Amino acid sequence: MEFKYDVIVIGAGHAGCEAAAAAANLGSKTCLITMDMNKIGQMSCNPAVGGIAKGQIVREIDALGGYMGLVTDRTAIQFRMLNRSKGPAMWSPRAQCDRGKFIWAWRDILENIPNLHIWQDTVEELLVDNGQVTGVVTCWGVTFYAKCVILTAGTFLNGLMHIGHKMLAGGRCAEPASYHLTESIIRHGITAGRMKTGTPVRIDARSVDFGLMETQDGENDFHHFSFISEPRKLKQLQCWTCFTNEEVHETLRKGLSDSPLYNGQIQSIGPRYCPSIETKIVTFPDKPQHQLFLEPEGESTRELYLNGFSSSLPMEIQLEALKKVPCFRNIVVYRPGYAIEYDYFDPTQLTHTLETKQVKNLFLAGQVNGTTGYEEAGGQGIIAGINAHINCHGGEPFVLGRDEAYIGVLIDDLVTKGVDEPYRMFTSRAEYRILLRQDDADMRLTERAYKLGLVKQDRYDMLCRKRAEIERIIEFTKGYSIKADKINDALENIGTAKLAHGCKLIELLSRPQITIENIAPHIPAFKAALDMITERKEEIIEAAEVLIKYRGYIDRERLIADKIHRLESIRIQGKFDYANLQSLSTEARQKLIKINPETLAQASRIPGISPSDINVLLVLLGR
Repeated sequence: MEFKYDVIVIGAGHAGCEAAAAAANLGSKTCLITMDMNKIGQMSCNPAVGGIAKGQIVREIDALGGYMGLVTDRTAIQFRMLNRSKGPAMWSPRAQCDRGKFIWAWRDILENIPNLHIWQDTVEELLVDNGQVTGVVTCWGVTFYAKCVILTAGTFLNGLMHIGHKMLAGGRCAEPASYHLTESIIRHGITAGRMKTGTPVRIDARSVDFGLMETQDGENDFHHFSFISEPRKLKQLQCWTCFTNEEVHETLRKGLSDSPLYNGQIQSIGPRYCPSIETKIVTFPDKPQHQLFLEPEGESTRELYLNGFSSSLPMEIQLEALKKVPCFRNIVVYRPGYAIEYDYFDPTQLTHTLETKQVKNLFLAGQVNGTTGYEEAGGQGIIAGINAHINCHGGEPFVLGRDEAYIGVLIDDLVTKGVDEPYRMFTSRAEYRILLRQDDADMRLTERAYKLGLVKQDRYDMLCRKRAEIERIIEFTKGYSIKADKINDALENIGTAKLAHGCKLIELLSRPQITIENIAPHIPAFKAALDMITERKEEIIEAAEVLIKYRGYIDRERLIADKIHRLESIRIQGKFDYANLQSLSTEARQKLIKINPETLAQASRIPGISPSDINVLLVLLGR
């Protein structure tokens, strides 16, 4: 073997898998180094993909030619579209997956990608020469040389697990931590910090009284994560819900003095939006109950995941508290919940391509950048993989704007604002969320991926056919006239006001009570136009209906985004000596020196930079 590559990816979690696949599919000779080939794509916590805003990211990864959506669809044991009662900007797909099958689906993909080699080992040292990465050295003493290195080590860098007073080194339960690599990296001027996350108890289904729980069924319609997926093949399963009570809370309070979170044992910051159960009872002392979700870990396993009960309390406290929940009175567990501390690197040290500013051709992606979640990691991974390939072979950097993708929002937030706690994506973080819907991720991104070479011709042709069909439907509704006397009986049955005079079909479809599905049977010409769709019919109809109903909001948001693009086009990097700009506030000078923004728009998003500071820069630019 010759240990020389274009791109080396360290870590085979969700960021590493997407990064390695993207670089290799674009033509870079790539090596994915992982501690354990049997844990590729391991779902360290909940065996689920998607959720609020996270589901949109997975659709974007798929639209860019990534694999998380495909793997999820192949291994899904329950699918739901969240937030259906709200507008389409909020609709978010989520799937429960078979944990074991998820790993093997990823392996099947990765081991069959040309240009991609997998090596089982632990990286201990980063090789850098004259400020540029040249390779890595593993714990077995193997030296790999590469033009680019992508670090996606997750929670493994100096990982330390906590259950009560017990502390154990590790990157995940029963898996060793990674040592020396952080120290090798900070030697080159990159700063590191510590963060914390946690995971809940795993329960034996045979010990649960399901009759005392509410069931939560999935959906089995046309929705999937991937735009090119086949129908789900695994058995679709139920989830269940229950609630804690005051007896549970009292037991938990009794153990707080032994909680690593409250006795000073853990110093680092945990995820605000996925708190431990002990954090919930401390933060909300007057709340009498907290909802718990019991979710299957696989199609046939008896192991269940208790969502909402993340904890690092002593094991006996966790068990005693759970037995106060009626459905868990006879509970048997496979393992208790635990917390884990790990190293991360300040993401403001990165450019929008996820390359470090201090070391050329070193990229960071995933939890090492201070994020939390498989989806956020995968989104960073595919961008890092694309840009590492570009650095090896030439081309313009690949960056997504805040109006193009949630991935663009995620990365811009990280590199511009930094993090003081594990970052989680929400729809509220995106100022253009009506433009970033889950239904149109392929419309936004697949053509860009096609131009890169990450999406092949057949998929691009499929996109073109879909776009043409959507446009055909919309044009039909714009041109087709509705006569009041022909439609009023149907409108009355649907529960909406009758027409006083005729109108175009598109105006009728703008009513909230009317959908394409309930009106088409009453308009034969429209039904015939819909029947002409030969592939992905339901998906196309839904996409067309969203564009029809929300066209005013979409157009207005696009207008606002286009105005902001004017600031994005004003490049300021290297044009100012911020330290000597006395017309700026001290805080503004310090923040601008630290971030060194590429554009005026990025500067405007830095916390602490005021509109007046931006005006000063505009005046100095002569604009």
